[in-house]
Amino acid sequence: MLSDLRLKIQQKQVRLAVIGLGYVGLPVACEFARVGFNVLGIEIQEERVALVNRGESPFDGLEPGLKELVTETVGSGRLRAASDYAGIQECEVILICVETPVEKDNLPRYEALRSVLISLGKMLKPGSLVIVESTIAPGTMQSFVKPVLEASSGLRVNEDFYLGNCPERVMPGKLLSNLRSLSRVIGGMTKETSETMAALYQHIVAAEMDAVDCVTAELVKTVENTYRDVQIAFANEIALICEQVGGDVWRVRQLVNKIPGKQMLYAGSGVGGACIPKDPWLLVSSVRDSELPLKIIPAARSINEYMPIHMVMLIQNALAESGLRLAGARIFVMGYAYLENSGDIRNSPSQVLASRLGEMQAEVIFHDPFVPAYQCSPMEAARNCDAAVLMVKHQVYRSLDLVALRQALRSPILVDGRGFFDAEGAAGAGLKYWALGVAKARE
Repeated sequence: MLSDLRLKIQQKQVRLAVIGLGYVGLPVACEFARVGFNVLGIEIQEERVALVNRGESPFDGLEPGLKELVTETVGSGRLRAASDYAGIQECEVILICVETPVEKDNLPRYEALRSVLISLGKMLKPGSLVIVESTIAPGTMQSFVKPVLEASSGLRVNEDFYLGNCPERVMPGKLLSNLRSLSRVIGGMTKETSETMAALYQHIVAAEMDAVDCVTAELVKTVENTYRDVQIAFANEIALICEQVGGDVWRVRQLVNKIPGKQMLYAGSGVGGACIPKDPWLLVSSVRDSELPLKIIPAARSINEYMPIHMVMLIQNALAESGLRLAGARIFVMGYAYLENSGDIRNSPSQVLASRLGEMQAEVIFHDPFVPAYQCSPMEAARNCDAAVLMVKHQVYRSLDLVALRQALRSPILVDGRGFFDAEGAAGAGLKYWALGVAKARE
């Protein structure tokens, strides 16, 4: 039966469903529609369903090619969106692309995934292939996805339907290019399932595909994001050390990376998004009942979560140098999204910054060209503020007139959380410049 499905996949004769039309699901649905598959997108947000069915992208920010691809695939009739699961009965391949957050105790609960599996099971067609693209803790396919889907459908894996996971590898700003060009790790409950999944993804991925078991696929995705989190934490800790001993983390990084094999990442004002802040906890959660003395991963998370709090300290110090107090101050913050040139605000460090500044009785005024609530004039937002703070290095800030910024501000203070501005340029504009990872203000 699986061989028949594989043949139909190769001939693009199967109907696909993509559950979850977020930053992962919508590009996936569009790509399969682009190459000739008939695709049903399922999304619980009615407003997003309406936008997609009008051929419009629901995402703000620079996302090359996506808006045009949504328009093209919806206009061709190969992609449509719905908020109910009725159409699943006609689909033979179902991809699940929903968020898998962790709770306050850093453990996954998988409420959205559970809801999808239950709803999907009621409509699942025998002989179908179900693929989880969401990032999940190692062991989740076997211990959670399989039993929930079997119970809700009354069907048996590898007998009545087939199951695997192919973790996404995309990021905002590069959704389509990542999807098309990055290799994929394909985990199947059986070798034949993995090979069938590979036949599917070959239609849209121009890169190597590694067929593995489900646990390996789960491990690879959580490990790669955890690795990045640890590397960022290292850079951030070096930045904190540089501030204390009289160094400049940006110069130190530049010189370290001159040695072959060394690739120190950038320090910064915080780590956000839907993946890196929680995927390390997914990895750790897979061994929570063991006695393993895990140290590095939790420590890295702690450092990265601290960085927006440290930015508050830098702001406070910068104000104090000018004889100002944080309480009652007006702070102009550039960037609310978690990532440059994106409107994605999930787990944004700027939210943490704003919360802590509010607790310390400061007023926060945001500007972000990609977040609708903050798409104002930066100079108007900065007017009569006591400090300007760079949290996100949106490219539009490259052309920011620092002289005009100085004139708009009530106090000439610029605090840079990304090593984004030129210190001499800021000083030449009359700004007192503070940078993350640098020992003192540069004037």
